[in-house]
Amino acid sequence: MGSVVEKSALIICGDYMEDFEVMVPFQVLQAFGVRVDCVSPTKLPGQKCFTAIHVSLGFEHYSELPGHSFTLNSNFNEVEVGCYDALVIPGGRFTELFSVDDRVLSIVKAFAEAGKPIVTTCHSQLILAAAGLLKGKKCTAFASMKPVIELAGGIWWEQPGITSPFDITACLKDGNILSSIGWPAHAEILKTLFESMGARIHTTKANSVLFLCGDYVEDYEFNVPFRALQALGCKVDAVTPSKKKGETCVTAIHDDEGAQAFSEKRGHNLVITANWSDVSVYDYDCLVVPGGRSPELLVMNDKAVTLVKEFAEKNRVIAGVGQGQWLLAAAGVLKVISNYRYLIIQRLLKPKEAMGFKTLMT
Repeated sequence: MGSVVEKSALIICGDYMEDFEVMVPFQVLQAFGVRVDCVSPTKLPGQKCFTAIHVSLGFEHYSELPGHSFTLNSNFNEVEVGCYDALVIPGGRFTELFSVDDRVLSIVKAFAEAGKPIVTTCHSQLILAAAGLLKGKKCTAFASMKPVIELAGGIWWEQPGITSPFDITACLKDGNILSSIGWPAHAEILKTLFESMGARIHTTKANSVLFLCGDYVEDYEFNVPFRALQALGCKVDAVTPSKKKGETCVTAIHDDEGAQAFSEKRGHNLVITANWSDVSVYDYDCLVVPGGRSPELLVMNDKAVTLVKEFAEKNRVIAGVGQGQWLLAAAGVLKVISNYRYLIIQRLLKPKEAMGFKTLMT
């Protein structure tokens, strides 16, 4: 990967933070060698925060569903701002409580004074307002935050042309303040954060990746790599044999709640971005099959099994994540002791290098 200077990021967490808005940066930053510490006032390392799934279910307002339990890995009382290169504050209802917590505001102000990037999404801009950091700054957020941002002296900006959550793509940067409406814009959020932290991403060619999924695909096994690859500049599509472009699949969250098997909760909706009839193996460099319960459905679908075989025959990179390997087994890919199997192992061990990526943090 060339020379990588160690970077680190701090995530301030709280109960009922938006699930994606903590999990995606937590996983993706670590994938690129960034140390990520997650802290919360009144909680210790090893303790958990409840998260929330914000998703449209057809009502006037988005619904809030229970997400997974997120484990903290560092101590809030031991935070030293000088040890970090960036701060991430997820959205969610916890920001209302933390906006009047002087300990939290002190940390946020210290990041601002040091000129280090601060990422805010959805409602966490409320903390910037409480810290007095928005005066004269352009900022975006969930639409209901407009009067708060303007009252705090900020300059409201709104991405034009949004008709659904899936149209949200923008991350606005003004100095060290990075703001976005929410998790659908994670590709641009991550790209902007990488650049703000001094990352330079080089590719040997323009890569295209296809995700094969269905209802009850594992939420993170789809969304984390999907958004990470978009942030790298890849063309990324999601398809399923039985649905058309623009339709949605429901996802599943599998959470360790102390039972013998993980519990399953409803996750975010994902949007299908390509029609099955338009998919050609020649248009993609990699196939990703996330886990969850969708592979159990796909192994009984001849179209899905055939597509995996076609990717193997063309020596494309194939990634089976968790239960996604079930579909690889149905296609006979896991039986092949040859270059195909090598590519699968290569993807699992070195996902970026397998597709010609080089990441430099300076």
